[in-house]
Formats: sequence, C-alpha cells, structure tokens
Amino acid sequence: MPSENHRWETLEALKNSPKGKLKYSPDWLEKGEDLFAGCKEVTGLSPLSGQILKRMSPRPLLNSLSRSTSTRDTSPGHSEDISICNSVTISPKPITSPSSPSPASIQTEEGEEKNAEETQEDPDSSINSPPGISILSPRASQISGCIRMCEQKHKAKAKMQLSLRQEQQEHLVATVASRESEKLKRFEEFMELKQRQEHQSMRDTNEREAQESLGRQEKLREEHRHRMKILNLRLREMEQQRVREAELERQARERQRSINTIQEEILQLNQLLQPNQTHMQLEVDHALYITRGNQLCSQVSEVVPASADGHFPSVEDLSVAEGALQGMRLLVRNLQDELAQAAERKKKKELEEEEERQRQEQLKAQQEEQKSAVLSAKEKAKKEDSAEQCAHAFDDLNKAKDTQTKKLKMELQKAATVPVSQIANSSGAPLKEAFEKIDKLLSGRSVTSAGKTVSSSQHPQGLEFVSYKLAEKFVKQGEEEVASNHSAAFPIAAVASGIWELHPKIGDLILAHLHKKCPYAVPHYPPMESGTSVEDYQKILGYRVDDGKVEGQDSFLKRMSGMIRLYAALIQMRWPYSSKQGPHPHGLNHGWRWMAQLLNMEPIADITATILFDFLEVCGKALMNQYRAQFWKLILIINEEYFPRIEAVTSAGQMGSVTRLKQFLETSLRTKQIPAPRSELGTAFFRS
Repeated sequence: MPSENHRWETLEALKNSPKGKLKYSPDWLEKGEDLFAGCKEVTGLSPLSGQILKRMSPRPLLNSLSRSTSTRDTSPGHSEDISICNSVTISPKPITSPSSPSPASIQTEEGEEKNAEETQEDPDSSINSPPGISILSPRASQISGCIRMCEQKHKAKAKMQLSLRQEQQEHLVATVASRESEKLKRFEEFMELKQRQEHQSMRDTNEREAQESLGRQEKLREEHRHRMKILNLRLREMEQQRVREAELERQARERQRSINTIQEEILQLNQLLQPNQTHMQLEVDHALYITRGNQLCSQVSEVVPASADGHFPSVEDLSVAEGALQGMRLLVRNLQDELAQAAERKKKKELEEEEERQRQEQLKAQQEEQKSAVLSAKEKAKKEDSAEQCAHAFDDLNKAKDTQTKKLKMELQKAATVPVSQIANSSGAPLKEAFEKIDKLLSGRSVTSAGKTVSSSQHPQGLEFVSYKLAEKFVKQGEEEVASNHSAAFPIAAVASGIWELHPKIGDLILAHLHKKCPYAVPHYPPMESGTSVEDYQKILGYRVDDGKVEGQDSFLKRMSGMIRLYAALIQMRWPYSSKQGPHPHGLNHGWRWMAQLLNMEPIADITATILFDFLEVCGKALMNQYRAQFWKLILIINEEYFPRIEAVTSAGQMGSVTRLKQFLETSLRTKQIPAPRSELGTAFFRS
C-alpha cells in the first residue's frame, strides 16, 4: 500500500538521522554522562514511532530490513546498530501527543487488538500470514530497559529542571514585576513631581499675571487721578469763567438798572421844567429849558432801546446816561435858580428874611457838626493817647533783652491772645472758659497756657502789656475773623463786653485800637493835611501799605466791614454770666450817636454805604427795639435824603454796596420791621 511505503521511507529517514546513529555505552549511567551528549539538538525519533512499525505487515518490514541491511555500511558501528535494531522490539505507539491521542489512533489500536484475537483463535490463518519480527534477545531487552530507565531518569530530571526553571522564571517574573512596580512608583512620583511643578509654574504665572494686573490697575488709577486733576482744573477754570461772566452780567444788569433809574429821574426832572401857575406869574422863559430837557431825554432814550432788545448797555452808554442826568440836574438847578431869582425880585424882603433864617440854621448846624467832630476827634485823640500811654507803660518789658524776660513776655502774649483766638460760635461752654482765662490773667492770677503756668503779676509791667495785647487781639479778630466770617462777631463781642464790664481799661484800649485801624468807627473821615504824603494819608484812612503798595479796595472794605460789625455787636451784647446788673459800659446810645454823626457828614463813595449797611444789619434790630418811632424817622431820613447823596457820589463800578443798602432800606420800610441778625446768640446758646 502506498501509505505503508511512506511509513518505511519515514522509518528509513529516521534511522539515517543523527539519533538513529546513537552510540550507547552501558557505563554512561554510572559515569553520569548525558545519554544524548553526542547528538545535535535536531528533530529526533519520537518514542511513539513504534506504533508505525506495529501497523506494518511483516513482509514489507523484512524486505525493508533486508534492503537496509544490504545498503548499510559494514563498519563495526553500523553492524552493532543493526544487531541492536534486529534485537529490539518496537512497540507500536501512535505518533500523537500523549496528553491528547487522536480518535484515528484509538480506532487503529482497537482494530489491531481485534486482529490479534482473531489470529489467536484461528491458527490456520497465522500459518498463511507473513512472518513477524523475532522476539528480543535478553541483551536487547536489557539494553531496551536501560534505555527506558535512562529515558525515565532524564524525563524526571527534565521535569525537575523544568520546575526549577519555572520557579526561576516565576522568581524572575516576580523580581521583574517588583522592579517594574518600583519603576512604576518612581514614574508616578516623577509624574506627580512634574504635575506639582506644572501647578507651581501655573501658580507663579498666575501670581505674576496678578501682579501685572495690579500694576496695570494702579497705572489706570494713576491715570484716572491725573484725568480727575485735569478735569478738576478745567471745572475750576470753567467755574471761574462762569463767575466772571456772572459778575460781568451782574455789572451789566446793574448798568441797565442804573440807566432805567436815570431815565426815570430824567423824566421826573423834565416834568419840573414845565411851567405852572406859580411860574407863570414869574417872568421866566421856560422854552429854552424845555427844549434842552427834551434833547437830554432823547439822548437817554437812544441808549435804553438797545437794552430793551436783550442787549445790556455798555459802560459808555451808562456814561452817556449819567452825563445826561447831570445835564438835566444842572438844567433844573439853573431853572430853579432863575425862578428863585425871579421870586427874589418879587419878594425880596421876604426872601431876604428867609435866607437870613436859613443861614442862621445852617450856621447852627455847621457849628453843631464842627462841635461834634471836635468832640469825636478829642475822644479819639484821648483814647489814642491812652493807648499810647499804655504802650509806653511797658517799654521796659517790650525792650528787654535778657532771655528770661523775653520768655515771660512771649508767655504773657500767648496767654492773652490764645483764648481770644479760641472764641467760636459753637456753644457757650468754650466762651465761658475763654472768659475765665482772660479774667484770671487780668486779675493777676495764674493761668495755664501751652502747658505752662504764667501770671501778669510776674512782672511790674505785665498787666499793662497783657491789657494792650488783649485789646489789640480783640480788634484784630474783628479785622480778620469777623471780616471773613460774619457769625463770629457776636461771640467775640459777648466776651469783650464782659471783660470791658469787669476791667474798664480794656474797653478804652479796644476803642483806641478800633479807632486807629478804622477811623469810620468814630465816625471820622480824616482830611488830608498839608505836608502829609499820599502813603501816610492812606495809612490814616485805614489802608494797609506794604513797600509802597496799597491794598486793594475789596480787601480794605472787607476789613472795615469786619471791624464795624464787631463794634455794632459790641454795643448791644451783654455777658450773660455776669452777676452785675449795671448799665452797658458802651451801650446802644453810642450806636445812635454814631449814626447821627455819620448822617451829618458828607458821604464818601463806596465806604459810607458799606459801613452803614453793615451797622444797620447787625445793630438795626436792637436800635429799633429801643428807640422805636425815632429810629423809623431816622431810617426815613436816610432813605429820602441821605441815600440820594450817597448815590450822587458813587460811580458805576461801586454800586454793589449801594444796592445792598437800598434793598435793606426798602424792605425795612415796606415791612416796618428790621430782621434780626442771622448769627445772633440766644439764651439756648449760652446754656449749651
């Protein structure tokens, strides 16, 4: 059969392989030598190859053996191999894995077993079958057993080595796993470190960006502040511009009101030019006066329509209107003079008597005015002399050069001036405290100033020095504090009047300093005497002159206003905590005399209107309550007679104070009431 031929070819190939030429020695096991040491590790004969030989028929096996015997080499090695092979019984085994034999091999084995049984049962059939392989010899069986034992030992050894190698492999795997686990841990630690580093880098970046953001924000804030400064400057400039424009508009409106007033007065004066029955009896030609009056009215009318169209009149227009008014007044005066002359010619005798009587009255008024002026000058000179005498009384203290006296002088000056500087209109307690300090100092008792104890009795001239400096400080507060804050006049006046009541010498010194710095508080308008320089005359009038530069009119009027307000508050205030109930040391009767003397004097532009308004605003309510009807007669005289004289001497740029005085007089006469000063102190103030 072809399969059998292939089997024999396979067996022949296996026999010719290196393992088929196996050299065997019985001493190998004793010597411990490897049975297959001489063989190369190539594909060998499987122990199951005997199954192939078992399935073969005897004849082909013998033929193959004979062919192989004839073809083999005749060398001793080969002959030995042949003899061994002839004596070995090859047990038939399937060429499959021991663990999983194939179904075909199992069926083959069963078939062979059945064939063997049939052979034993049928002896005749065995006679006809081909001859089988001969039984092994004892030597061959021994060798075969040795081989089997060797194989088993090598199998056991191989199993042991395999288990050892498995253990080594498992140990190696465990070692490698442990090492790799450590590497994994190191890797995880490295990755965690990298992650922390990245987080730290991100935090550093965020912090750096935050710092940069803060820097940008600070820069933006700085830019914002710079822009705000610029905007504030612009707003301030705009506000100044608005104030200037408002001032210009106010001045323009003042000019407009002045022109309207001038036009109204011119029309009224023009009516005086018209003849009446009395004038017709006098031989006076009114035609020339009427023609000239109409021309002046037309001249003013040409200026007024410009302002009626929404345009304000200029300074030139106002000058034209004022010139026309002066011309109209002159014209009316000339007409009146002519009428007076005509009436004089008609009634010469009566007019001469009337003129004589008027001259006598005027002479009497002038004599009274001169007398009052002389009295005021004498009173002023007397007070100035007392102030100079007081100043000379502490020359030694003032001119002292030793350190101790100079130090005492400074401490006394602080003790006198600091309480006056601390007077405010907050409550009555600080006023009482300042009053007590001043009273103690003037009484020769010790007071504490700037942490040091000082007394006016420490020097023989200490009391005169303190009195002089105290009075000077009171007037200076009016000059500076009251000038900028009108509400400060009453608390200062309250303390000053209380000190004046207890120490009359202080009152004389206050009046002396006040009259020296503000001659309008007398009232007195000092005339310019021959030989007096302009600079000295400005100082006499009350102006401040520094290095030949005279202070501005606004600053001058502000200071004069402050001192007049202080004087007006002083004559009506009483110290509420005093135990004495006597008359005021310098009461409201001096205020009435001041107003009477002022009205007997010719007004001065800008000054008279200012001091009269300030005096009436502060002291008008008190004078009204005391003099009642006589006071209203005086107000009526001011409004009807004295105020026009003030307007006549006031220029266009000096109408502010005149307007305030006019509004005050008109409001007072209309309401028959003088408003109380805004900063007047009540009983609740002194209880606080």
